[in-house]
Amino acid sequence: MTTLTETEDAGHVRYAYRLRPSSTARTALEAEWARCRWIWNECCARSKKAYADEEKCGPARLDKMLTEARTANAWLREGSSIPQQQVIRDFAKSRAKALKDIKARLPQHQRAGMPKCKKKNAADPTLNYTRRGFRLKDGRLHLAGGIVLSVVWSRELPKPPSSVRVYRDSLGHWYASFVVATTTEALPATGRVIGIDWGVKETATTTSDAHDLPHPQHGKTATARLARYQKQMARRCTPRGKPQSKGYRQAQAQAAKVHKKAARQRQDTARKWAKTLVRDFDQLAVEDFRPKFLAKSTMARKAADAAISTTKAALLDMSRKHGRTVHLVHPAHTTMDCAQCGARTKHALPLSERTYTCTACGAVSPRDKNSARVMLVRAGLNPAGADRVRADGPPVHSQREPGIPHL
Repeated sequence: MTTLTETEDAGHVRYAYRLRPSSTARTALEAEWARCRWIWNECCARSKKAYADEEKCGPARLDKMLTEARTANAWLREGSSIPQQQVIRDFAKSRAKALKDIKARLPQHQRAGMPKCKKKNAADPTLNYTRRGFRLKDGRLHLAGGIVLSVVWSRELPKPPSSVRVYRDSLGHWYASFVVATTTEALPATGRVIGIDWGVKETATTTSDAHDLPHPQHGKTATARLARYQKQMARRCTPRGKPQSKGYRQAQAQAAKVHKKAARQRQDTARKWAKTLVRDFDQLAVEDFRPKFLAKSTMARKAADAAISTTKAALLDMSRKHGRTVHLVHPAHTTMDCAQCGARTKHALPLSERTYTCTACGAVSPRDKNSARVMLVRAGLNPAGADRVRADGPPVHSQREPGIPHL
């Protein structure tokens, strides 16, 4: 499996590949992670003692602490210093962001939160190596400390990587995520534009009937298998305070596989749909929808299965990869405005009402189709551009969202 994700630096992307580590390499990776986890927890302990003292918890002081710890502890010296230094960098970055949110007096639910200790059996291993800590030779990944890993090269790297992250997911599978410079694969211009509105009945409704994305219902399809394993877990669960049985852990692993498969199916559907859109359209007016509030509604299960956030992130990444222009449109009142005359209804439409009727000009259209055309109007694009008419006005480029969205 290969995934392409964007890093914090807009000029770099990540390529993730599956690893097939031997038992010796797996043991070495877990031992390396044990050292890095100890360093992280030590940084957390020192941070609690000096809550807001940057001099005692800054990267320079933590680097000095690492040097002292490696000098006094032979167990730390057995591992490479490169991933240990990167742990300190990650901790300092997380702590600085948390303090910044506190000083800005953001609401509690919007704060990043101070870094917390990582428990042995709860945190999955994650090791970061800079360019001097790894090399690729004969198709294998050689890490500092003599660790050699076999990589499943599902696609070639476009350029030499500058860093790599080796991690293990919840299923126990190992991956290597390489950071490489961005390469733009330009597609032929089509002179067409499209408006996109997100929903629950249909994941995406567009101004082109041929490009609508119906609800894939991958989670609903997996419900029967998931219920089977969850019932097994309920039957085999031991009382609190006692270790779980082998049968419980097996059922837990099977349930995790079902969840993972559904998530990958959603990603695959989103990427294929996004590739179709960027191939057929030059500019995209996309609703800048934040579906967090749906988690508290009666549509929470269906909205989560629709994976609007995953689909939106895939569309933004695919557009950026192929040099297409994306207009992020604010979602306020998009279901109340008329795409024909711009008039706004006095009251919000209930969700049960799926047909939009304008009281000013009398236009009647499906509610979601009207919202999709509103996206084009608000983005300054000519709605007729969907019929191969170029949009007027200068292009408005999308704002890059934080995080690492998937392609």
